[in-house]
Amino acid sequence: METIVSEIWGELKRFVNTVDRAEAAETLVQILMDNDSEVDDIRDAFKGDSDIKRALTAYLDNDKDYSEDEEEEDPEEEDYNQDDWEN
Repeated sequence: METIVSEIWGELKRFVNTVDRAEAAETLVQILMDNDSEVDDIRDAFKGDSDIKRALTAYLDNDKDYSEDEEEEDPEEEDYNQDDWEN
């Protein structure tokens, strides 16, 4: 699913004003997460898109439930951040 959404986003984002892209990316990330997409799947599908990277990072920083779940599952797992992604 994430791959198809990535293709759609790639085609449609050029029609979104540059100043509105961050908000559009945040909405897209929220929809994906609400529909049980995995963070790693989103990262893989959108690895070249800086708008989605920032939106996902912001989502994870603000989602206390996700942060708590991650810490409980594997506290030694390396934290992901924007610098870890390939462009």
